[in-house]
Formats: sequence, C-alpha cells, structure tokens
Amino acid sequence: MSSQDHSAPAFAVHRTQSHRRWWFLAAVLVIALLPLVFQDSYWRANLIVCAINIMLAISLDFILGYAGQLNLGHSAFYGIGAYVSTLLIMQLGVPFWAALAVGMALSGAAGMALSLFAVRLRGHYLAIASLGFAVIVHQVLLNWISMTQGPLGIYGIKPPPPIAVPGLPIIEFNNSASLFYLLAGFALLSYLLLDQLVRSPIGETLTAIREDEISAASLGINCTLWKVFAFGVGSAIAGAAGAFYAGFVGTLVPDAFIITESFTILAMVIVGGMGTLSGPVCGAILLTVLPELLRGIGDLRLIVYGVTLTLVVLFMPGGIAQAVRLLRARLTRSLPPAAAGAGR
Repeated sequence: MSSQDHSAPAFAVHRTQSHRRWWFLAAVLVIALLPLVFQDSYWRANLIVCAINIMLAISLDFILGYAGQLNLGHSAFYGIGAYVSTLLIMQLGVPFWAALAVGMALSGAAGMALSLFAVRLRGHYLAIASLGFAVIVHQVLLNWISMTQGPLGIYGIKPPPPIAVPGLPIIEFNNSASLFYLLAGFALLSYLLLDQLVRSPIGETLTAIREDEISAASLGINCTLWKVFAFGVGSAIAGAAGAFYAGFVGTLVPDAFIITESFTILAMVIVGGMGTLSGPVCGAILLTVLPELLRGIGDLRLIVYGVTLTLVVLFMPGGIAQAVRLLRARLTRSLPPAAAGAGR
C-alpha cells in the first residue's frame, strides 16, 4: 500500500474536523448577530423559545434517533426540571445554578427510572409506558396543590442571576438579548456534548442497539445499561430546558407540560430528521417560527401547519436532513467532473 493510501483517511478526518470547526464558528456568529437583527421584543422572545425547543428536540433525538427508544413522555422531564428548580429557588432559597443542576439531576434520574421500569418494552409498548409517565407527572403537578400550587400556578419567578466576569461589566439576564445569549450558548454546549457522544464509540453502541437489539446483545453489549444512559442524558438536558423556561416566562402552570408538548417535540425531531442532531435543530426552529409567521392568516394557519407536517412525513420521511442530502447529491452530480473531484 502506498503512502498516499495511508494518508487518505487522515486527510479525510482532518477535513471533517476543519468543516466542523467552521460550522461551529458560523453558529457562534449567527447567535451573536440574531439579537442585533431582531431588536423587537416579540421576536427576541421567539428566539429564546427557539433555543429552548432546540434543547428539547436534540435531547429527544438522542433517545429516539440514536438509541431507538420511542419516548412520548419528554414533556414530563421538561416539567420536572422546571418545577424542581423553581421550588428549590423560591421555597428553599437555593442559588439558581445549584437548583438548575439539581433539576437536571432529578430529570435525568426520572428518565433512568422510566427506562429501567420499561427495559423489556419496545416500540409502541414503550411509547405507551412513557406516555403514561407523562400523564402521571402532569397529574402530580396539577393536584399536589400544597407543593406546586396546582392550576393556580407559581408566579414571580425571576430570571437567572447576574454573572460577574472579572474585568467586564456585570451581565444581567433581565433583558431578552442577554437571556437569549445564555440559552443559545447552553443549547450550543448541549449540541456539542451530544455530537461528541454520537461520534464516539458510545454513538456506535447506541446505533447498534437501535438497529438490532438482539444482535447487539449477542456481541456483548449491555443494552439495558446503554438505554438507561441515553434516557438519563436526554432527560437531563430536557430538565435544563425546563429550568430556563421557568426563568424566562416567570410563571409555571402544569398545562405548559401537557402531553401535546411531547408530540410537538416529537414533530420537531421527525420534521428535522431523526438521528442527525442538526436536523432536529432545523425542525425546532421551523416549527417555532412557522406558526408565528402564519399568525396573520388567523385560524387558517392551523391548516397550513398541519398540511406542511403531513407532506413532510409522506414525501420526505427523513425530514429536512434528507432534503439537504438529496439537494447536495443533485448539485454534486450537476457539477463538471473536475469541479466535483475538487469538492471531494
């Protein structure tokens, strides 16, 4: 084998890493510019909702798209993170960041407990079990009035406390621009964490379980352990999204975490493209912004929204990620051979 053959894989890895670095810098640049472009408080609020939904979508995609666990109760972990962190702050005076960590830990623990309970369930049986868990959590939030205030809600929730960086002005999060930077930064860190996991041997292990659990077990993979791990990580990130949501809206009511929220998150993953991470990011942005853009046409927006989802599922089951791959392949075929070779 020639030295050129030996260097080809190393060159491919270096090129991939270079592309990922450029994409990361582009994402940072976009995040930095968005509040400057959208200075209206309404659209800045939508940007914050986009960041929260991205965290929810990629965390569900890690469970569903990579581990193959059909989780329809993601809103439960979202709600656990929101209520646990808020109650710790408002009733016990726990600092926000400590309460955030506890909310993430308990959400992750709840996800792991659900996974252990439903370890022998697959497909629609697991979906029903996770859906039942979401119903239970919602009913607890609704009826444990002495703790959660039930339908009355919890009011006066403050945003995250200021951060003092030596040599820089104190960063306050009581304005939408700073809060967006915080949530978008946390969403980006969550994405990078999950991206590293799925590109590591852990991602290969989860994919093997998703494709054929029996074959994976025959190879010595502890399927139970890794499914619990996937549920724990995904649920913890959803819990973080809940903690930030509470600080953003300033109010918590159980109806914010009803079952339909789980289906909305699932739609973001499916529309974006399961098992891609970048796809659910696009799906979260699209399904957050599209209803707002269609708000001017009144109730007709619900029909347009529903038709759009239906068409995507019917004709592009791989979601936005599949559409991008097809477009890229078509553009590559349309290039002259020399240009296509240079692009590779």
